[in-house]
Amino acid sequence: MTQKQVYLESKPRYEILDGLRGVASVIVVIFHIFESYSAGPAYQFINHGYLAVDFFFALSGFVIGYAYDDRWRKMTMWGFFKRRLIRLHPMVVFGTVIGACFYFLGQCGLFPQIGNVPAWKVVLAFVMGCLMIPCGTRMDIRGWAEFNSFNGPNWSLTWEYLGNILYAFIFRKLPNFVLGLLVAAAGFLTLDLCLNLNVFGLLTEGRNAQIYTPIGGWSMTGEQLYIGLTRLLYPFLAGLLLSRIGKRISLKGGFWWCSLLLAAVLAIPCVGGEGSILNGVYNAFCIIVIFPLIVAIGAGSVIKGEKGNRICDFLGQISYPLYITHYPLMYVQMSWVYSHVDAPLFSHVTVNVGVFILSIFIAWAALKLYDLPVREWLKKF
Repeated sequence: MTQKQVYLESKPRYEILDGLRGVASVIVVIFHIFESYSAGPAYQFINHGYLAVDFFFALSGFVIGYAYDDRWRKMTMWGFFKRRLIRLHPMVVFGTVIGACFYFLGQCGLFPQIGNVPAWKVVLAFVMGCLMIPCGTRMDIRGWAEFNSFNGPNWSLTWEYLGNILYAFIFRKLPNFVLGLLVAAAGFLTLDLCLNLNVFGLLTEGRNAQIYTPIGGWSMTGEQLYIGLTRLLYPFLAGLLLSRIGKRISLKGGFWWCSLLLAAVLAIPCVGGEGSILNGVYNAFCIIVIFPLIVAIGAGSVIKGEKGNRICDFLGQISYPLYITHYPLMYVQMSWVYSHVDAPLFSHVTVNVGVFILSIFIAWAALKLYDLPVREWLKKF
């Protein structure tokens, strides 16, 4: 089969799932804006916004299974990886470039490494970021020990890439029964993380404020790698299994109900207060039960009306560019808030509304002027 044929065989999209991805991306931006004013995870506005990442993994597992499970007789391994790279990687590079442009604008006490690392390390970290090579703690150039110091959310894309690799080499070959066993095992890891059972001794006492949450996964340490892998496995595998067994839930107004449920799940305050195991139970319940349920409803429902279709289409198109380009602005916003604690309320409101609007604008412009043209060009090779 020719490469051209690969790209001609596109399947109908789940518009509601695309729209829900956009809803989650917008909530993530708002979550990060308010994070600069938070005294910690327990006090954060849109308190469980971090769970959007786990929801993204559930969507990804479902969509990957739907899009590729029945194509392997006519698609090579390289064909699969090329499609995924063309879909994901141009915006990875763009987000890293934007982060590099804004990097020195974030210099303040909040990011102690900026301005204190040699130029070669900055350049090397940039190249590694563009190639999606996670930077270890010795390559940290910001002070937060992120996989990519120019664009923090790349950490979740790193795990997304791993999920795609595992799917291509292992998961796609497994019968549903074995896949179900893996889902159960991954569910246990989710409980181990969210309830701080620490069965394997990989979670440290240093988590403190992150205890009873799945927060983490963005650093090259044993604990962070365990957290990231755990966050990937259950949602991704559950979404994949859901796509295979064909369980869908049809609900009138499904997109609106799912959007409302998703927003409520992410916005609910810390359950039981700081350091409460009840919050861990809530996090685990959302990941294990609520997110697969939302995916099942989104896949089984239909949108009626041109307005709903337009909204889902817009949100779906902007979702990935928004998620992967907004955080460089957040670094600058965090630096400004850190340096202007005593600024008038009007100043803070103006800055943050501006950051939100600019995030949407950059994402839309990046999609139309860069991502779509580059993807079309890459498909020719």
